[in-house]
Amino acid sequence: MGDPELTIDELAQRTGMTVRNIRAHQTRGLLPPPAVRARTGYYGPEHVARLQVIREMQDAGFNLSAIRHVLEMAPPGAGEELLRFERLLMAPWGEEQPEVVDLAELAVRFGEVDERALHKAEELGVLRRLGEERYEVRSPWLLKAGEEVVALGIPLDHALAVVAKVQGHARRVAREFVRLFLEDVWRPFKDAGLPEDQLPVMRESLGKLRSLASDVLLTAFRLTMAMEVEAAFGKELQRPIAKKRKQRS
Repeated sequence: MGDPELTIDELAQRTGMTVRNIRAHQTRGLLPPPAVRARTGYYGPEHVARLQVIREMQDAGFNLSAIRHVLEMAPPGAGEELLRFERLLMAPWGEEQPEVVDLAELAVRFGEVDERALHKAEELGVLRRLGEERYEVRSPWLLKAGEEVVALGIPLDHALAVVAKVQGHARRVAREFVRLFLEDVWRPFKDAGLPEDQLPVMRESLGKLRSLASDVLLTAFRLTMAMEVEAAFGKELQRPIAKKRKQRS
């Protein structure tokens, strides 16, 4: 049995879009025309996949011009593969689910939190203000780590300053990995005309990059942290020993 064909009303019901929006996407060239038989247009799985791509890219913040550019580059019939690639590209880089906390809970966990600290946490993306003294926590793990750091006696503003510096370094590392992917993987694929049979390979490459980037960064940090701790605390441990030796002599 072949793939089912849908009228425009059935397509609208399947994708959750209005008939008006579907026709508008056709007019803009975002959606291929249907097969017409007896004055009725029929749509197939490729149209469903294409509308899903459009909808998800709009939800991700892309405007229609950017969406058209991406779809024009995609080879014919690549709607489902493009959708898989786009989902992987836009997927969160982690398994955490955001949580919502209120100001009272933050005060219990961190002590008194002033407006300046709250603003800094928002600026860093740690918190997102929802109103009525409620905040969305993008990374509950990061908030928990901050709580434990403050419990060690480190002031909250010092901890936030470290987060800001770490984010700056992490941004530069992320840009290097993105540059690596764009220059050595994506652009040769694009220059070759985005061959349809290579889209699954591109999706697999992107998936591997996600894993490798995290592993490389974590391993490099562990090695660097070990060297820094050894150098810093080596000096600290030598100071009292040297002082005692001097007193004995």
